[in-house]
Amino acid sequence: MASTVYLCRMRVKNPDENNRVKISKLCNAVGLPGIIKEGDLTAIKLHFGELGCDTFIKPVYVRQVVDHVRNLKGKPFLTDTNTMYIGSRHNAADHLINAIRHGFAYAVVDAPVIIADGLSGNNYGEVKIKGNHFHSVKIARDIMDAQAMVVLTHVKGHALSGFGGAIKNLAMGCAPPLGKRDQHQGMQAEVNESDCIGCESCVSQCPFGAITMKGEKAYVDKSICYGCSACLQFCPEHAISFIWNRDVPLFLERMAEYALGAVLGHPGKVIYISFLMDITPDCDCVPWSDSPIVPDIGFLASPDPVAIDTAALDLINAQEGLSCSSLHCNHHPGENKFGGVWDKVNGRYIVEYGQFIGLGSMEYTLVEI
Repeated sequence: MASTVYLCRMRVKNPDENNRVKISKLCNAVGLPGIIKEGDLTAIKLHFGELGCDTFIKPVYVRQVVDHVRNLKGKPFLTDTNTMYIGSRHNAADHLINAIRHGFAYAVVDAPVIIADGLSGNNYGEVKIKGNHFHSVKIARDIMDAQAMVVLTHVKGHALSGFGGAIKNLAMGCAPPLGKRDQHQGMQAEVNESDCIGCESCVSQCPFGAITMKGEKAYVDKSICYGCSACLQFCPEHAISFIWNRDVPLFLERMAEYALGAVLGHPGKVIYISFLMDITPDCDCVPWSDSPIVPDIGFLASPDPVAIDTAALDLINAQEGLSCSSLHCNHHPGENKFGGVWDKVNGRYIVEYGQFIGLGSMEYTLVEI
């Protein structure tokens, strides 16, 4: 059965159609009033952006969702989980400071920020699933304890998964560092020595100490490497790679299974709002923001994470690619835009596998409001 995906496009002609109003309309259309009961502890799951990134979801938009939850007498809190790599979100203390730096202060968003897996990422529980890779997954305790959840996703590219949408937001975003390791397991970076210039950027970025220098070239100890891809993101010469056709499909499958575990405890109590603006080639996990690869499109909402990600991909692919971006091919409408940046990754596979395991449906009806 087709799921409904609601769309508000970016064009505005009068004050009654501004983006804050659009988000409020989407909240009503997707059924937020039906999932929030009085007193419900409501997780608003989002990504606060790595320090240096500035294309994360704007706090003013998040405030609109918070206000909606409060009007329904729910108790909203903003949340994400700690990273397994070095950066501004590796522990809750730094993570909270980073969120405030990016505008997610209580005075702005009218909701507390709670890092769902605790100070050091050890506050989590196990959720049993029936997957091909996992029989149980590690989910942040405060995500598990929430009584409802609104998943806010900035749709963008990603070096390993091709793109990051609602499924990835659930999978990585609701997992503690050990759960993130589970999803990356089996992936191992490789150095092409002919391209390596010995700058040691990868050495300083590896959170596990898996990369050292052998002579003038970087070397990856595969017995230590967890495949987090930090080195891939920071190598200026693109000298680091993975076994793409083997590693990436399995990685996407593991993410989809983790996403399933994140929502199993909240049947009928999760909605998704995706922001198709500032559609950059990289994840908001990197400390920079490259130019968007397509023009801004608008906002999507759905009760189905597979449907909303499928619709996002279709809408992005329908755009004319921007020439002043990292898009090196596939500029024409109908062509795979994220494939024009990350040509070794089939990002659509995560929605295909998500449908296969019962996370949602790729069939959708797009309703413009």
